[in-house]
Amino acid sequence: MAEKDTVTKDYMQDRETFADAFNFLLYNGRQVIMAEQLKPLDTTSIVLPYGEGGKAVAIQKYRDVLKMVTAMEDDRAAYLILGIENQSEIHYAMPVRNMLYDAIQYVSQVEIIAKSNKKEDKKPENSAEFLSGLYKSDRLLPIITLTLYFGVDEWTAPKDLHSMLAADEDILQFVDNYHLHLIAPAEIADEDFSKFRTELSLALKYVKYSQDKKKLKQVLNEDQSFRSVSRKTANLLNILTNSKLRYDNREEKVDMCEAIEGIISDAKAEGIEEGMREGMKEGMKEGMLRTLANLVKDGVLTIDSATKRADMTVEKFEEKNVCYTVT
Repeated sequence: MAEKDTVTKDYMQDRETFADAFNFLLYNGRQVIMAEQLKPLDTTSIVLPYGEGGKAVAIQKYRDVLKMVTAMEDDRAAYLILGIENQSEIHYAMPVRNMLYDAIQYVSQVEIIAKSNKKEDKKPENSAEFLSGLYKSDRLLPIITLTLYFGVDEWTAPKDLHSMLAADEDILQFVDNYHLHLIAPAEIADEDFSKFRTELSLALKYVKYSQDKKKLKQVLNEDQSFRSVSRKTANLLNILTNSKLRYDNREEKVDMCEAIEGIISDAKAEGIEEGMREGMKEGMKEGMLRTLANLVKDGVLTIDSATKRADMTVEKFEEKNVCYTVT
């Protein structure tokens, strides 16, 4: 698990890949967020809620990837804070987890603005501004957290807060919902993989079909992009899917069709060897039964003694040795 978390976090740190994921989520693949617009942010979040007796208690959380962006669309600038939480396994509390990350980030923004107002010696216009430190004209940056699931199965966990609550609709209408923004390979239609612009598309497509070797081989052969995949993507997939792909780690590009052909050939060879071993076992067993049947026929063994040695019932023994005269 730790190795999967490390490789996915490193993979999504790449600005091009990060932008690609959010362009798919927010803009249906249109290139609105550019890699050069992304600015990395500290992934460590700390909040100080009030604990027992009013004592402040620090909560420290570490996000996977967090970046700020100025996205331009129709000559309008949208200032956003974007976060990615990578998952190699399904997480049943993901809405609450992401909601906490976002809340901590909003609290942090409020504190930064309040400190800035105080430092600039801005005079509050009323007691409300004085108490909160946030002035009427101040605004926060929107935060969007994407859950990127690298598992092959469908996401069966809750996708919003309401799905986690034991309450009827009369109560839920007063509870603000929190929705999970999710990208999961199993939920991506084949025609939608083309909306990605980086190898993230190939990684997610490979994961989607990784448990069906026949279909995976077909997908790799049909998509020529798999003929030249970066070693970083190949390494990611090897760890995520435990594919045991065969390729030269010294090469920067990997032909995934050749790499998977190697493991399919190995699997076939193992199957043939296993079949031969089973055949030898069957042959030995048949030989033993034939010998026991002859010993019974010659009067050396009783049929009860022979069946005990063969670990069979008399009926089964006679059925297996129908071609011999057993009396």
